[in-house]
Amino acid sequence: MFTYETADQKEVRRFRIAQFNGRTATVKDGEATVTGFIRSVLEQESSMPPRWTITIIPSAPKEEPKSLRPPSRVRPFAEDYL
Repeated sequence: MFTYETADQKEVRRFRIAQFNGRTATVKDGEATVTGFIRSVLEQESSMPPRWTITIIPSAPKEEPKSLRPPSRVRPFAEDYL
């Protein structure tokens, strides 16, 4: 799991919407980029300004889709006359 802390209310809203809809969200923290499902969005009530801790479950990287059809077996027209 990946834990991310922020004070940006717009970003927190985006994470809550992604959590509610069951979608993945992407976070860039420095050079690290994490994409995954949001597990929790917790507000730290004792802090001023308000801060939130977001817990993300990273998802596996997507694989390249395989071709569903075999390659074309059609020969170029010019090959017929050689």
